[in-house]
Amino acid sequence: MFCTSSSFVQKPSQLRIAASSKIRTDSGSLSAYRKPHGSLLLLKQLEYTARCDSHGLTGTMQQKGAVQIIEWEDLDKRKFYSLGVFMTLTTRVTVYPASLIRTRLQVQKGKAVYSGTFDAFCKILRTEGVRGLYRGFMINTFTLVSGQAYITTYELVRKYVSHYSPSNTVKSVVAGGAASLVAQTITVPIDIVSQHLMVQGQGEHPSRFKVKPKIMLATSKRKLSFGQSREITVQIFAADGFRGFYKGYVASLLTYIPNSALWWPFYHFYAEKLSLMAPSGCPHLILQAVAGPMAAATASTITNPMDVVRARVQVEGHTSVIETFKQLLAEEGIWMMTKGLSARIISSMPTSVLIVVGYETLKRLSLRAELIETRHW
Repeated sequence: MFCTSSSFVQKPSQLRIAASSKIRTDSGSLSAYRKPHGSLLLLKQLEYTARCDSHGLTGTMQQKGAVQIIEWEDLDKRKFYSLGVFMTLTTRVTVYPASLIRTRLQVQKGKAVYSGTFDAFCKILRTEGVRGLYRGFMINTFTLVSGQAYITTYELVRKYVSHYSPSNTVKSVVAGGAASLVAQTITVPIDIVSQHLMVQGQGEHPSRFKVKPKIMLATSKRKLSFGQSREITVQIFAADGFRGFYKGYVASLLTYIPNSALWWPFYHFYAEKLSLMAPSGCPHLILQAVAGPMAAATASTITNPMDVVRARVQVEGHTSVIETFKQLLAEEGIWMMTKGLSARIISSMPTSVLIVVGYETLKRLSLRAELIETRHW
């Protein structure tokens, strides 16, 4: 991130001029600047270059554009992981209701229960209360492990790829895809149980497994027992064995690997474009917070058809991704590709704001002590 002093040059093209000025000066070629006020321009450019050198900004800034990227080697890992768990949990608490609504919309037949995202929200709140929006949340908190695995894999793979390619797009695509592969391997069994719990209150819900309600004698009201996660887990294992916890694994990979591989390069792309349009004094965190939802909406729209297939495979127990896709196409037509899309975007956009602001703040707070003064918000 560039300094905002008036003597500092902001544009990448001007950065190249400053760098070339230094090279020409070192070779003694001052004659190239024998134009009106050329000496003054040269002195200002050299002043800029010297200041950037003192902050370790030259070179890397030219490669990465206006918004500086904090890399893995810049971080204090102990602070990074301890703060990361809190950030991940906060994000999941915030967006879980939208994820539940999206799942219910995707697995219902046509519009049998809910006509849309807002209708689903109102009906769930009216019939099941706030707790209904958090069905399966406790088991879903185990995905905190996959969240830490995701960010670790992303940063390490990004660092590894940088040895072979300086392109930020290449690093983002490869690292994003690899991180999603690792995370989904951990997440899918948790998602299987969580999604079966999500649809328990959906009337004639499509799940093959049902939680038995427990009559609470003291209040004479029907409530679900607290062992519902364990009950669903036992039923899945009894019906399908260990493989039952990886139903839809391939569909998940086909959904989330492309989504992750697309989100990161779009995020950096939008952030760089916004930095060129924004005033020079605009905080970079604001630009990143805007770029995140834009990247999420783009990636979600592209990968939504596969997400619909994934939800059906995992909840209804289908074994073939292709057959499930054909069945959906026959039942819903081309509109199956948009099922739950609005809920997914509604879920992913605030999630992206939280992730971007939280993650970029996390990385800044986790900087090694000697690098704190070289990074600007």
